[in-house]
Amino acid sequence: MRANYITPPRARLRFYLVAGYTLLIVYTSLSPFSGWQEQGLEFSAVLTARVLQQYTWFDIAANLLAYLPFGLLLGLALRAHFAAGWSVLLATLGGVAVSAAMEYAQMYLPVRVSSNLDLLSNSLGALAGALLAASIAPRAWFGYLVQWRLWLFHRGNEVDFGLALVALWMVAQINPSLPMLGSVFISEVAHRPFVAVTVVPFSWLESAAVTLNLLMLGVLLLTMLRRRRHVESVLLVLCVVALAKFAAAAVLLKSWALLLWLNSEAVLGIFAGMLVLVAAGQLSRARLTWFAALVTLAYLILAHGILDSGAPSAAMRLYQWNYGHLLNYNGLSQTILLVFPILLLAYFWRIRSR
Repeated sequence: MRANYITPPRARLRFYLVAGYTLLIVYTSLSPFSGWQEQGLEFSAVLTARVLQQYTWFDIAANLLAYLPFGLLLGLALRAHFAAGWSVLLATLGGVAVSAAMEYAQMYLPVRVSSNLDLLSNSLGALAGALLAASIAPRAWFGYLVQWRLWLFHRGNEVDFGLALVALWMVAQINPSLPMLGSVFISEVAHRPFVAVTVVPFSWLESAAVTLNLLMLGVLLLTMLRRRRHVESVLLVLCVVALAKFAAAAVLLKSWALLLWLNSEAVLGIFAGMLVLVAAGQLSRARLTWFAALVTLAYLILAHGILDSGAPSAAMRLYQWNYGHLLNYNGLSQTILLVFPILLLAYFWRIRSR
């Protein structure tokens, strides 16, 4: 199947994903955004410094993998407008430009280190992603995937933005140091053999936050689907999140913390949320939009005004690795939990008259 079946409006979702992923790169690269000062460094000296100074293969692999999705998403977005060669070139140059901007900005952060090796590995990651995009864009299965998306969801700029919000929501939810659909970081005490862990009382507020979180996702999907198969769609998304969360926990967390993210508050909250979501499916579109706005406002007040999500560093004792990347990821997840409801309110405001 040729790649020219992709028209610019259908590629709008990809540009939303590129913009979102670029913001994620900026956050993880420049966090904690404090202590900016001139350190007397020249960017030309950073570029010409000797490579492999105080760096590990893990750092190189992390940089490669961090920019591979960027090159993939940008390559797919550009492939809708350019030939394969140009899309690879422009996507790679985009990765080089973003990485160079981050390395330059890091010269003004004392807690960060600018490196030409980071720039090189990031650029190679973007190149790998761009080549992968050029390889899969003409594939028949990719064309069927695009047609499936058009068959399943409504068309329009708002729906593309909504699908990007679902992807953003999933980025935070697969964090293994957050309970399933929860907003409070797990802060279990360090495990010691033959020592009983203090029993934490059941939190009805956390369970309510889980219910509201699930309702935000469910109503968002309900406004985008052509047919009201929102319950099946939510269950599918939850299964994907649970599998990804379990895999992340198996790789990142200590063995005794493998299933801490599946607590009783989450189970009860998900069950209650599914019941309410079934009833919400009977509402008219106008009332559904108002219901979604009320749910989102309630989640903002409860999760960020009443509950204390805790410091992202408190969950670091769960991890078997102590790399700074994980602390940045926890901080990123916390930021997404705050930003997502605000963007969702903007989405509901935009579609209120559709």
